[in-house]
Amino acid sequence: MDKEVKERAFYTKKAVILMIAVIAMALWGSAFPAIKIGYKVFRITDGTPADRFVFAGVRFLLAGLLVLIYNSAANRRFVLPQKSDMRGILLLSFVQTVLEYVFFYVSLANLSGVKGSIINSMGNFFAVILAALAFKDDRMTVYKTIGCILGFAGVVICNLGGDINTGFTLTGDGFMLIAAFCFALGGVITKVYAKNTEPALLTGSQLALGGIVLIVLGLALGGRLGFYGLDCVLSMAYLALLSAAAFTLWAKLIKYNPVGKISLFGFLNPVFGVILSGIFLGEDFLDIKLVLALVCVSTGIYIVNYRKDG
Repeated sequence: MDKEVKERAFYTKKAVILMIAVIAMALWGSAFPAIKIGYKVFRITDGTPADRFVFAGVRFLLAGLLVLIYNSAANRRFVLPQKSDMRGILLLSFVQTVLEYVFFYVSLANLSGVKGSIINSMGNFFAVILAALAFKDDRMTVYKTIGCILGFAGVVICNLGGDINTGFTLTGDGFMLIAAFCFALGGVITKVYAKNTEPALLTGSQLALGGIVLIVLGLALGGRLGFYGLDCVLSMAYLALLSAAAFTLWAKLIKYNPVGKISLFGFLNPVFGVILSGIFLGEDFLDIKLVLALVCVSTGIYIVNYRKDG
């Protein structure tokens, strides 16, 4: 108990909340350029998705194992899911790892990192709508409605007129929107099942299981993953670590602070995704349509999580 009291005192400090939230958002935002760089170093350049599924599967298997190892170390005992946990783990694994990332990884091969990070942020707005439909105590408000309208407007702006990488495409923009919806649906599932299962155990288990399914799916479709040098090892290690680290840090903030207070920082996710994609991929992130879309989406995320009581 003494340890928990100390942790609560630490993780509720304003400076700590700000620092950890920014780090977590930066890690998640960096996934967009990191995945596209991973495609290059692993030489995944053809149009078939099988190699990408194996690539994603290895990443999430490693990330899930890292979360489970950390959770066991933090509890000072080996923690494994019980039979009663399996329904939630299986459902979440199918929706938020397998289904979401089948669409996500195919989509990102057909989108720039900048545009992908903006469209993927629609998951925040889908989550608000699904939560209002699923939970009586999570109704739509004026703030949430305005925020969602701004978010959808951002995606429309991305695709107005010509170019920004060929306009709207089903396997690009469309698949990313489906991935965002799966992310939001996974959030609803997590809220239902996390009542009886420790969040770290639920997340680590579903990531590892989903990773195995993606590997098997990719291999069955003829995919493979070759390690061609140190850059491949570093790329995969970073992708696995960013998922494990970002979740662990975020979970600590959520555990000791009001969810609305922490979710407010979600507007930084697309900001980091856009900026880091511009830096590491050399993409044009100052295009006026992308800037306007980013402002709409980020402002919308801030507004839907806004609370008058702070």
